[in-house]
Amino acid sequence: MVYEDRLVAGIELGGTKAIVLIARGRDVIAQARFPTEAPDVTLAAIGDQLDAWQAGHGKAETIGIASFGPVGLDRTRADYGRITSTPKPGWQQVDLVGHFADRFGVPISFDTDVAGAAIAEHRWGAAQGDRVIVYLTVGTGIGGGVLVDGKPVHGLIHPELGHVRVRRAAGDDFAGICPFHGDCLEGLASGPAIGARTGMPGDRIADDDPVWDRVAGEMAEAVTGFMLTLSPQRILIGGGVFQQRAGLFPALRARTADLLGGYLAGVGAAELAQIIVPPGLGEMAGPLGAVALAYRA
Repeated sequence: MVYEDRLVAGIELGGTKAIVLIARGRDVIAQARFPTEAPDVTLAAIGDQLDAWQAGHGKAETIGIASFGPVGLDRTRADYGRITSTPKPGWQQVDLVGHFADRFGVPISFDTDVAGAAIAEHRWGAAQGDRVIVYLTVGTGIGGGVLVDGKPVHGLIHPELGHVRVRRAAGDDFAGICPFHGDCLEGLASGPAIGARTGMPGDRIADDDPVWDRVAGEMAEAVTGFMLTLSPQRILIGGGVFQQRAGLFPALRARTADLLGGYLAGVGAAELAQIIVPPGLGEMAGPLGAVALAYRA
């Protein structure tokens, strides 16, 4: 039993912003946001904020860190607790767990930001009671977490669902922007990829621009693959791209139904409307994911 009356701290570290909060269960007592700048600047700002809050609210018993990745999650390896092969300059091999353990001296739970969000959705949000969950975020990058019976899937590292390859639309010669893979899912359908395709930010692109058909099709290729390999009962999709473009959800569901071709008995368009959904916790799925991790420390 997790005692949600305990005061805990959560840190959601994203590629562009970091959110730090203290909470009891899903009740957030205080929250602050910082830009993700150089590691020493960002981590110091987070630590100083936690110190200030703890002076007024008491000491947090544990800390949950939900970070952009890839990250080291195997406690037997030297890179445990670190960000590893990220393309974000300056953040390779930053020891997140070691830094905050040294500063605060409390147990720390560490995972990817998407795994944290999936745990929060399973505990408090739209995936309560579901045994197998996929959580995707589509924004500056594309990340994915997988939960089975409430536990995140870890193996060699963690699922990197944003870097799977998908079938390209006929005639599409966009090279993709992923520095590792070019035209993987993240290289084709993330926010920066959409901007590179069109030459403008997503919020300035018209709803009828053909780029959205491409994004829906590429996401459907990936989602169909996840449904056939992982058999999730719920696929939650957050992140700025889908939050800002409501029409993507029905387009994605329709394309996924076409790709499945009736192969999954009893899973048609109506069922997909209940399977492929936005996070029940909305924009708080990520920050509360860090809190949910803290209760596992």
